[in-house]
Amino acid sequence: MRHDLPQELPRRRVPEGQHSAPPLEPSPVEQRREHLAARADDRRPPNIPPPERDQGNSHTSPRDDRPHEPRHDQHSARRNRRSEIPQQLVGISLRPEEVRTLGEIGKFRVVATRDLAEGVYDGNHSRLQRDLRFLQQRGLVETNSVNGRRDGRGGRVERIEVVTLTRAGRDAVLQTSELPRDQRLYVGLVKPREVEHDAQIYRAYRNQAERIERKGGTNLRVKLDFELKSDVQKAIHAARKAEPKRDMAEVKQQVAEQFDLPYVNDVIQIPDARIEYDLERKSDQEMDQGSGSSHDDIEVLTAAYRPGHLRAKAQAGFHVYASASDRATLTAKIENDHRLMENILEM
Repeated sequence: MRHDLPQELPRRRVPEGQHSAPPLEPSPVEQRREHLAARADDRRPPNIPPPERDQGNSHTSPRDDRPHEPRHDQHSARRNRRSEIPQQLVGISLRPEEVRTLGEIGKFRVVATRDLAEGVYDGNHSRLQRDLRFLQQRGLVETNSVNGRRDGRGGRVERIEVVTLTRAGRDAVLQTSELPRDQRLYVGLVKPREVEHDAQIYRAYRNQAERIERKGGTNLRVKLDFELKSDVQKAIHAARKAEPKRDMAEVKQQVAEQFDLPYVNDVIQIPDARIEYDLERKSDQEMDQGSGSSHDDIEVLTAAYRPGHLRAKAQAGFHVYASASDRATLTAKIENDHRLMENILEM
């Protein structure tokens, strides 16, 4: 099954008796933009081959091989999901794996390609790379190679390939994916120094999602810390505006309870991600009420965490994950309190 976007843009109706004006010649500014876009398209990174034209490509249906036009619409994010179709998406046919790949990237902002291969392509890295080349050539994703963290460790610095959505990629997800309407999608790469940590959130999510599905959880949604922090700050601001003289600690405590977040050491602890899901009720009383909703909060620890920060996260009751190398470093930091490491799950 393919997800086909419309083959042509909707045309504006012309009243009877009137004739549409002939197309205008592009202005010198537009001609210059097209020239610069063509030059930028020619300067591909060395690891990205030129577009293939249906020679040995697994995409069996014909694709539009024309280079996409640069976008200059600053208000595209406000478009309705099913209204206008961006020019570079016209006529593109996406396979289910490509649609899911775009959705996973958008939910987590940045994902390591090696984790995408495991999560979407059952470990088939070559098929993922082929699809990523296609999506990148259509301007839907961007790939970057970043340095891994040293954290005092010697040896060669590991390079990590990560992928992010473009604005056109987000539009493609909105047009083709069946994600919940309240699922927020992220575009572009932010905080380069934290890329390795942020990319690990998707890996922790996959591990926790398996646990949720084993206990009957369905319809999983994701909220990253960006969204949670924004909601918390808005709630604090609204409470302070309503009662300016109210004690700040009391306000934070109330807001923490409102969002079911732990309040530890006078700080509202916010996880790296919250997984919301539906859970079928099993008791007779619960069956009458239908299914309920629940959530799991996950936190990814790295070797950069200080003991105090680690203890706060442990007290928060989050589902805490760490890679094998980070777990070893953290164990050395808190050698006098091994209980903190008992509940840290390995990715």
